[in-house]
Amino acid sequence: MPMAMNSINTNSQALIALPSFNGTNSQLGVAQKRVSTGYRVADAKDDGGAFAVAQAVRSDVAGVIAVGEQLGGVKGILQTSFAALSVVSDTMKQIRAVLTRLADAAISSDQRVTYQDQYKLLAEQVASFVDDALYNGRTLLSIDTANGGDITAIRDETGGTFTIKAVDGENLNLEEDAPTDAATATIWIKSNGEFDNVDKAISAALNEFGAAMTFVENQLKYNSQKVDALETGLGALVDADIAKESSTLEALKVRQQLSVQTLGLANQGPQVLLGLFR
Repeated sequence: MPMAMNSINTNSQALIALPSFNGTNSQLGVAQKRVSTGYRVADAKDDGGAFAVAQAVRSDVAGVIAVGEQLGGVKGILQTSFAALSVVSDTMKQIRAVLTRLADAAISSDQRVTYQDQYKLLAEQVASFVDDALYNGRTLLSIDTANGGDITAIRDETGGTFTIKAVDGENLNLEEDAPTDAATATIWIKSNGEFDNVDKAISAALNEFGAAMTFVENQLKYNSQKVDALETGLGALVDADIAKESSTLEALKVRQQLSVQTLGLANQGPQVLLGLFR
């Protein structure tokens, strides 16, 4: 039996309009949330699977950023050590010039004393440069584990590591007392002599730390690019298209107003029936 159209117990028109009104309000809430948060998937309620993947990606991003911070510290140690070695290398050029003069048997005794004093001063400077090569209390120019020794650092968010070998700073220092005669000075500057051995040790350290610096800088660059790639992928997964959502929001507002008007008209039906009794 068909339902009575003119009923004060059942408002069929309102029953038709109400679901549309509720649906529009629900869609409006979703659109408002996306516009206000900027996310299409702001939490697990929006899309559980996508949100779980997004959280994993965010964890990776946080890990890579943390690695970058740690590598920044390692880079600081390397830069400090490299800078110290560069100054030491320049000083060694001055020392070689002094030793060459000391190897000259024709110089006077006064001149020899002057060159010996100059040599001692330069040798002390080399030692101080090596000792002062500290970054945040850490150095690569010492094998003393108190503040030196090899550095094993993390390079990626998966726990991968690399090791930078420390050098023994004692091998980078010359004898502080200059050679006393021309013959000894000559021996020092010859192959495998005192100066030659120290100079080779400094060159080897410069080469090792230079290679390590290149690796760290490349790793930092790669990690930065990786963060950019992860964040781009994350954005594609969870970010809202604000232009689209804004348009949707405006359309839903119009639909909401129409739904309110339709529901209002439907609710006027029972009131119309009162006119039959006038």
